Amino acid sequence: MKKCELCNSLAKMYCESDQAILCWDCDSIVHGANFLVAKHSRTLLCHLCQSPTPWNGSGPKLGPTVSVCENCVSRNTCTDEINNEETHHEENDDDEDDDDDEEDDSSEDDGGDSSGDEENQVVPWTSGPPVSSSSTSEECSTRIIQLAHILHNIMNFVK
Repeated sequence: MKKCELCNSLAKMYCESDQAILCWDCDSIVHGANFLVAKHSRTLLCHLCQSPTPWNGSGPKLGPTVSVCENCVSRNTCTDEINNEETHHEENDDDEDDDDDEEDDSSEDDGGDSSGDEENQVVPWTSGPPVSSSSTSEECSTRIIQLAHILHNIMNFVK
């Protein structure tokens, strides 16, 4: 795994201008130093394999964000893990899942009051490939559900 060049913590982003891979804390120190370095565009690293992702951000402090590269999303192993996870959740008590949803809802309410969020938005540098016209809406819905499960699993891993 790639380590932050300043503190040896797990790297979360790459700054091309500085040619450095950094963790969240060191990034906020370096890019919060002045308005010029705050304008550096940083590429988020994949949470799973630490490859660059299509997501970039700039500003004095980027908030912790989970990003996954296209290769990890498209791997067949992810689909297998999703299917195993769905089977596992169906066997467990549904009340446990409901508790998780309530916690997620309360954490979303807390995040809206911070100032300066417009500077810390993470947006894709380029849009992904267009959806094929031969894809049915059912295929698209299935893919969206799979991606949601991957992100859910990543968030549980981060905790």
